[in-house]
Amino acid sequence: MISELQKLGAGLAGFGIFFITFGVLLYFDTVLLAFGNILFLSGLALIIGLRRTFSFFFQRQKLRGSTFFLGGALLVLLRWPLIGMLCEIYGFFNLFRGFFPMVFGFLASLGNIPVLTLLFQKLAGSDSTMV
Repeated sequence: MISELQKLGAGLAGFGIFFITFGVLLYFDTVLLAFGNILFLSGLALIIGLRRTFSFFFQRQKLRGSTFFLGGALLVLLRWPLIGMLCEIYGFFNLFRGFFPMVFGFLASLGNIPVLTLLFQKLAGSDSTMV
C-alpha cells in the first residue's frame, strides 16, 4: 500500500525530473536546475523515508557517488550549472550502477522490438537471446 506521503514524494520527484530536463533544454538555466534538484531530492526522501535516504547516500561503498551527486547539486545552487550537472551525472551513475542491469532487463522484456531487445539484453548482461 502506498501512503499519501509516498504519493506526494512521487509527484515531487516527477516535477523535479521535469524541471531538471527543462533546465537542461534551456541551456542549463540555473534557477530551473536548482529548483529541480531540490524537488527531486525532497521527493526521494518522501518516497523512501528520511532514514533510508540517509543510509542509501552515506553507505561506505557509495560515498564517492554521493559526494559527486550532492556536490553537483550544491554547485548548481551556487550558480555553476554546467560543472554541477556533470558532477551530478557522474555521481548518479556511481550511485545507481547496480540497478542498471535490472532496468535494462526489464526494458528488454517489455516489447518484442528486435534490435532494441537484443541491445537491452546485452546491456543487462543476459546471454540468452530468447525473450
